[in-house]
Amino acid sequence: MRYKFVRNAEYDFSKGERSKFYRPGAVFSFPVYLEPDVDDFMNKMAAERDVDVQKLVNEWHRSNIELIQSVQPYR
Repeated sequence: MRYKFVRNAEYDFSKGERSKFYRPGAVFSFPVYLEPDVDDFMNKMAAERDVDVQKLVNEWHRSNIELIQSVQPYR
């Protein structure tokens, strides 16, 4: 089922507050969405090693970063 997003012709921002949610020094982490086959594999590997999927994915990324940097250092 598809939902239609209804747009108004105008929006009233007169009572809006600028920078209401701004926090200096806040750190933003990008979400990573794995494709189903990769997600299944990583979940299986994490279960076998009894570790969190996020930890396993980070370890894999770190090892790939080290491999890339050993061949061609990042500038």
